[in-house]
Amino acid sequence: MQPFFFLLRILFLLIFLSSTFALDFLFNSFIGTANGTNLTLINDARIDTSTIRLTNDSNQFSFGRFFYPTTLSMKPNSNSTSLSSFSTSFVFSVLPEISTSPGFGLCFVLSNSTSPPGALASQYFGIFTNATDPIVAPLLAIEFDTGQNPEFNDPDGNHIGIDLNNIISAQTAPAQYFNSSNGSFVPFNMRTGQNVHAWIDFDGVNFEINVTVAPVGVSRPPRPTLNYKNPLIANYVSSEMFVGFSASKTQWVEAQRVLAWSLSDTGVLREINTTGLPVFIIESSSSSLSSGAIAGIVIGCVAFVIICGSGCYLFWRKIFREESEDEIEDWELEYWPHRFSYEELKQATNGFSNENLLGSGGFGRVFKAKLPNNTEVAVKCVNHDSKQGLREFMAEIESMGRLQHKNLVQMRGWCRKGNELMLVYDYMLNGSLNRWIFDKPQKLLGWRQRLLVLADVAEGLNYLHHGWDQVVVHRDIKSSNILLDSEMRGRLGDFGLAKLYEHGQVPKTTRVVGTLGYLAPELATVAVPTAASDVYSFGVVVLEVVCGRRPLEMAMEKEEEQVLMDWVRELYEEGRVREAADARVQQEYEGEEVEMVLKLGLACCHPDPLRRPTMKEVAAVLVGEEVAAAPADLLNELAYGGSTVGDDGSSVGEDSRVAVPPEPPM
Repeated sequence: MQPFFFLLRILFLLIFLSSTFALDFLFNSFIGTANGTNLTLINDARIDTSTIRLTNDSNQFSFGRFFYPTTLSMKPNSNSTSLSSFSTSFVFSVLPEISTSPGFGLCFVLSNSTSPPGALASQYFGIFTNATDPIVAPLLAIEFDTGQNPEFNDPDGNHIGIDLNNIISAQTAPAQYFNSSNGSFVPFNMRTGQNVHAWIDFDGVNFEINVTVAPVGVSRPPRPTLNYKNPLIANYVSSEMFVGFSASKTQWVEAQRVLAWSLSDTGVLREINTTGLPVFIIESSSSSLSSGAIAGIVIGCVAFVIICGSGCYLFWRKIFREESEDEIEDWELEYWPHRFSYEELKQATNGFSNENLLGSGGFGRVFKAKLPNNTEVAVKCVNHDSKQGLREFMAEIESMGRLQHKNLVQMRGWCRKGNELMLVYDYMLNGSLNRWIFDKPQKLLGWRQRLLVLADVAEGLNYLHHGWDQVVVHRDIKSSNILLDSEMRGRLGDFGLAKLYEHGQVPKTTRVVGTLGYLAPELATVAVPTAASDVYSFGVVVLEVVCGRRPLEMAMEKEEEQVLMDWVRELYEEGRVREAADARVQQEYEGEEVEMVLKLGLACCHPDPLRRPTMKEVAAVLVGEEVAAAPADLLNELAYGGSTVGDDGSSVGEDSRVAVPPEPPM
């Protein structure tokens, strides 16, 4: 009998341990949940009757997160590549105050921290920065995006995406559900306030994520809305991960609610009871009113008139003073003589309407405006979370407003309202460079025009690095920040991330910012931007302009990201670098010329910042009468890879001083 009781005790112990480490819960509503017990609420997230509201309507810039307090076991250990599986379903609602205002949405989050490092408040769902920081904690999110941001390659303003430690989705799909009766997908709008039921199946064995959505009332569709399968997802998951939700918003009100939530990693997901859930839809006015309602309205109107009559004078005085003075504070008088009034910019942008919206980026949105003298300008609305940060930022913007160069987008003035700063720039008629190369342009930018634009930007950067009394490091050089004027000449714009420092010194910042694909490799360890890191980013721009390819693309043959610089380097080492050039303009360039420009781009992207050319040298090559006349020996010696390739394609030497860069951390 003793062996029997011994085995029985072991069996009970195994059952107890398995239930201890399993995660299985169901919230048909959130009544009674509170911070520190059933859920962990962060920042503006709060219980609202039976639901969880993620953002605060009264705050102009708001973000909120909530997590289940117990972590989900995803790996046996940190070095393991095998993953656990789980399933979850939830019901959410996204209701805008104004249907035509920009949308934000929400996301389901797996993170090894409830406060992801580097996350920007009020933007990027409240969990991402505007670029991927290589040292950030593992983070995987499924976004239910109700707004379109062209800078992040959003396909539209109503889609689902898989985000792997990056605001730019690895894969997206439109919001739709599969109708088995007719065998087709039915699109629906996630931004009407209607309750949306979502199912997520995380298959760790096969490294696969299936996401299914449908309006509440529709049975779970047999086919998922989005299927993503990639072994690389193991790199974005740690041993223990928190699960929860996150959302953010700026000045436009959008109520993001989670109404119910179920999750299980035991293989059996409990179903949510959706029949009693509240519905949040803008109600239309009734066609008929009861006599009591009419009496109440009359009494209310009389009271309202009395109150307004007694206080209208004081109210008018207050509003008139605020509108005329725009709340100018003493410290603002130190800066920049040209200050636009808020009303002036509001009128010039037609009330900051969507029709005038040119685009959005890391720091806010950009609107086209027409001033009273018929001058067209661009107004960029910059969000800041504190007056102190705004004041410091404004001091730097004021300094950069003094920059004068034909290849820089000229800043014309500014305006402040609350914690929002509006910067006024020259309007560039032909938009950004990437539109003329990547975004299915009606007229493709030709080879000679591309060289001219690269030369223009090189001159502008040379001025920033060497031609002013301070060094200006741009920190976000990319094709979407290069604008084309009415004559199709290039100008460098968007100085929202720029830093100034004295010649011979380094900037006082350790925060890595920029855009994935353009960041210099040394920023992963040193995290201090320099003129050399700008040169690297410019080198990536050179390669994408010459090759007609984005810095990061999915390879056609296999499901993995292909880095443009690595691809060009491989062709260079094989002596076939000319094959990298954009075939669409093949008839317009000569082989030697395009090869020289590609070598220049590789030289700028050298892994050792001390071996990169300066912008003086780069500008000298591009602004010369003929690019092909550039010093080939210098470019061969500097080109990324550490070896010099002869005319026949063979390696004719290797430089032991060139360190091979490490593989980028996932």
